[in-house]
Amino acid sequence: MTTSRIIRTMFPFLFWFKGYDIKALRLDLLAGITVALVLIPQSMAYAQLAGLPAYYGLYASFLPPMVAALFGSSRRLATGPVAVVSMMTAATLEPLAISGGEAYVAYAILLAFCVGIFQLMLGVLRLGVIVNLLSHPVITGFINAAALIIASSQLPKFFGVHVDKAEHYYETMLRVAQSAIHFTHWPSFFMGLLAIVIMAGCKRKHPGLPCVLFAVVVTTVLSWVSGFEQNRTVTAADIHVPGFTEKIDQLNSNLDHILQTVSVRAAIAGVPDQQVEPAKAENVCSSCHAIRGIGLDELKNQDRVVSEEKIPLQKVLELHLMAGVLDQYLAEEKERAVELRKELRSLQLVAVKGSGDIIYYLQKEQADAFELADTHTWRLRIGNNQILPEKILLVGGGEVVGTVPPGLPSISMPHFDLKIMVKMILPAIIISILGFMEAISIAKDMAARSGYRLDPNQELIGQGLANIAGSFSGSYPVSGSFSRSAVNFQAGAASGMSSVFTSIAVIITLLFCTPLLYHLPQSVLAAIIMMAVVGLLNIQDVKHAFTVRRADGIICVITFAATLFFAPHLDKGIMIGVVLSAAVFFYKRMRPNIAELSLWEDTHYRNTRLFNLAQCKYIAVIRFDGPLFYGNISYLEDEVLKIVRNLPELRTIHFKCNGINTMDTSGEHALSQIVDRLHAAGYTVCFSGIKVQIVEIMERSGLLEKIGPENTFPTLAQALDIIWEQAHDHSDEISCPLKKIVRLGDNA
Repeated sequence: MTTSRIIRTMFPFLFWFKGYDIKALRLDLLAGITVALVLIPQSMAYAQLAGLPAYYGLYASFLPPMVAALFGSSRRLATGPVAVVSMMTAATLEPLAISGGEAYVAYAILLAFCVGIFQLMLGVLRLGVIVNLLSHPVITGFINAAALIIASSQLPKFFGVHVDKAEHYYETMLRVAQSAIHFTHWPSFFMGLLAIVIMAGCKRKHPGLPCVLFAVVVTTVLSWVSGFEQNRTVTAADIHVPGFTEKIDQLNSNLDHILQTVSVRAAIAGVPDQQVEPAKAENVCSSCHAIRGIGLDELKNQDRVVSEEKIPLQKVLELHLMAGVLDQYLAEEKERAVELRKELRSLQLVAVKGSGDIIYYLQKEQADAFELADTHTWRLRIGNNQILPEKILLVGGGEVVGTVPPGLPSISMPHFDLKIMVKMILPAIIISILGFMEAISIAKDMAARSGYRLDPNQELIGQGLANIAGSFSGSYPVSGSFSRSAVNFQAGAASGMSSVFTSIAVIITLLFCTPLLYHLPQSVLAAIIMMAVVGLLNIQDVKHAFTVRRADGIICVITFAATLFFAPHLDKGIMIGVVLSAAVFFYKRMRPNIAELSLWEDTHYRNTRLFNLAQCKYIAVIRFDGPLFYGNISYLEDEVLKIVRNLPELRTIHFKCNGINTMDTSGEHALSQIVDRLHAAGYTVCFSGIKVQIVEIMERSGLLEKIGPENTFPTLAQALDIIWEQAHDHSDEISCPLKKIVRLGDNA
C-alpha cells in the first residue's frame, strides 16, 4: 500500500481542502445548519422509536455525524439516527431489558459499540462485498414491512393512548385500536395532524426548506400557549373509586412476583439478571409449587456445580423442568399484569370539590351530583414499574417531551457485558449490514451526481468509527440518512465540513436550547416519524422484482409478510428472506441450464428447446452453463444419460464447455466417471471451449489424457469440422441440424 493510500485511508478529510475557499465554506455552513434543523427533532423522535428517552437522539447526533464525515469517503452523507436502525435497536433490546430503563440505555450504547466494531472490521479487511448477502428483493420486502411497522408503532402517541406490547405486533395494534376507539386524546391527535399538514404542505411548495422545523416550532408554541400538558401527582386516598386500592395492591404484588420469578429463572439458566434485584426463591415457591425447596444460592450456582460434575443428571433434568414451569407461570403473571394495567388505564376521572375545599377524584359517570374542580378528564399514567400509592401520576392533557438534561453527555467507556454481547452478535451484524446498505446507496447516488470517487470500504470505516465514538458519548446505533443526505445535497454542501457544522449546531442546542424543547408534543414526534417513513414504501420495486424474475418477487413478498408477522422480532423476517435467497441461489446452481444445441439463423448454435430446432441423430452437442461442483454432478449425469436414451442412433457426444468456470474434486471425479461410462458404451466423447483453469485441473488429475488430446478443440465449429464426417459415416440423414437449420416438423 502506497503512502498516499495509507494517508487517504487514515485521514480522508485532508483531501477535502484541495481548492477549498470561502464560498465552499459558506455553502457547508448553510448546509450544516439546514441539516441540523431537520436532525434535531428527527433524532428525538427516532430515539423514542428505539425505546430510549428523546434526548438520547441528540446524544446520537453530535459526535457520530462529524466522525462519519471525517473518516468516510462520502462528502455529503448525513449520518445520525435513522428509522429502520432505531426500530431494529428496539427489537434487539426489548427482550433484554425494560424500555427506557438504565439497563436498556446501557445495552443500547453497548449495541452501538458492537455495530461499530463489526463495520470497522469489514472496512479494514476490505470486506464491503459482504453486504451482497442481503439481496435487493429481501431488502425491498423488509424495508416496506419495516416502514409499515414503524409508522403504525407511532399510533399510540398519535392518538394519545397507552397500551402494553403483546408478543405479536398485530396483537399490539389490536390493543391500540381498541384503546383509540374509547380513549383518544383529541388535542394530541389534532397536534399530530397539524404537524403532518404543515410538513406535507411545506414539502410540496418549498421542498428545500426545513419543513420539520416549522412543524416543531408551530406546535411547540401552540402547546406552550394552550397549556397542552396537564399533569398532577396525587395519593391513592384521593381517588374514590371502589376497589381502586385493591387493584393497585394486586398489580404491585403481581409485578413483585414477576421480578422474583425472572430472578430465579435467570439463576436456573445460569445467567446473571441485569434488570432486577436478587429475590428469595421461597417467595416465588409460594406461588409456584414446582420449585419449592430449592434455595436461590443453589440455583445460582447450578451452572458451576454442573460444570464440576457434582450435580447428578437427574437434578439437572429437574432444573430444566422447573425452568419450563417457571416460564409458564411467568407468562400467566404477565398476562394478569396486562389486564390489571388495562383496567386502571381505562379509568376516566374528574376532580370534584369536597368539604373544606378538599379535592378528590371520582369516575366520570359518578360525578354528576358533585361540583367539579376543573374541566379536565384525568387518567392514570401506568408504566411497567410498581405504583407508589403515595405518588400516583394523573394526566389531564397531552404528553410532551418534557425536561431535556442540559449539557453534553459525559464521555465514558460503554459497560461491557460479555454474556449480553453474545446475545447481540446476530442483531449487530444485521443492523451493521442494513445500516451500511442504507448509507452506501444514498452515498453512491450523490457521488455519481457530484463526480467524485466513493470507496465502500472507507465508508464502512467511517460508519464503524462513528458508532464506536457514539458509544463513548451515549449514542445508540446510527447510519446514513436518506432524507437528511438529500437535504444536505440540495443545500449545496461542498464537503464533509457540512456534517462538522451539523454536529456543532447540535452541541449548541444541547448546551443552550434544551429548555425550548420541553413543550414539544409527543404526537408531533410521532407525526415526524410517520412522515419520514412514508418515503420508504416502494411498491414499484416489488412489481419490478416480479417482472425481472418471479422467484425474486415471491422472495420479496414472503420477506415482507414474515417481517410483519414476526414483528417486533424484525431479524426473523430478514433471516427468512436471506435463507430463501440462498436456497434459490443454490437450487439454480444445483440444477444449472443444460442445453442441446443445433444451428440457428445467426450461424451460432442455439438451444434446441427454446428455438424449436431439430437435433442431429448421430452427434449430441451439450452445453453446460455453470460451475461443475459436488452439488450438481448428479444432475449433469442424469441429464446426459437422458439425452443418450432419447437418441438411439447416437455415436458422438460433444460437451461445449464455455460456461464452466470452476470445477472441484467432486466435479472432476463425476466427469471422469461419465467419460468412462460413455466410452464403455461405445460413444466418442469430445470437448471444446475448455477454459485454461479447467484444463489445468484436468491435466493434473489425468482426465485430459483419458479424454485424449485429439478429442479436445478450441471451438465447437473446429470440432464439428473434424468429427462430423466420422459420425455421419453411412448416414441416412438428409439435412443435419448441425450444418443446416432444421426446425421440428421439417424432414431431416
